Amino acid sequence: MPPASDLSISTGVAPAGAAMPSDAVFTVRGLTKSYRMGETEIFALRDLDLDIARGEFVVLLGPSGSGKSTLLNILGGLDSATSGDAHWRDHRLVGASQAELTRYRREHVGFVFQFYNLIPSLTARENVQLVTDIAVTAMAPEEALAMVGLSERLDHFPAQLSGGEQQRVAIARAIAKQPDVLLCDEPTGALDAPTGVTVLSAIETVSRRLGTTTIVITHNSVIAAMADRVLHLAGGRIARVEVNPARRPATELQW
Repeated sequence: MPPASDLSISTGVAPAGAAMPSDAVFTVRGLTKSYRMGETEIFALRDLDLDIARGEFVVLLGPSGSGKSTLLNILGGLDSATSGDAHWRDHRLVGASQAELTRYRREHVGFVFQFYNLIPSLTARENVQLVTDIAVTAMAPEEALAMVGLSERLDHFPAQLSGGEQQRVAIARAIAKQPDVLLCDEPTGALDAPTGVTVLSAIETVSRRLGTTTIVITHNSVIAAMADRVLHLAGGRIARVEVNPARRPATELQW
């Protein structure tokens, strides 16, 4: 069997990790992340190559320990690699200083995590305003919340919102600075199926409307149907790539 980096999707259209369009904004070559546990070296990523195009909606699918979160964190400037190279446009992510990575995250990246991390004493509007006050080209908090369907909940506190509404506030907070990149780590992991569809629809809407390059980690293979490409990770490598020529909107997903 060929190594993972040489595998192709079933149609033979593209090698694993290769972006279908030519305008790649993320370029990753030979990316490796390892940890020492005593005398044992544990690999989270192994010699991974990847291109992601501007405006692409990518889903990372795979079991726990396959390297999904490690890859997302390196692309988001939250973690460092052991070796290899990764760029976002002309920003070198591997080997960049903490100051450079902080600026990259502040100016270009929005994050959505499984847990909402809202400040309980602030309203939805105020939670979003925390980002808009420091962003370079921010939209108004009200506009960001309207994009995720929360115009009627601006002045509600997190305790007055459902789990799905809190996650949508977190999405509004992430996209309020109009990021070039939206990185989502299990955004529906703590939600039931109908609420998950609502949250995914919000992510889909804002990413398409803003032209954001969006990467979503999930364990749920159903979510893969809404992506432009699905990268299946296993053992720190991209084991398989699926291209969705006719991706489905979140509202049509059957959980």
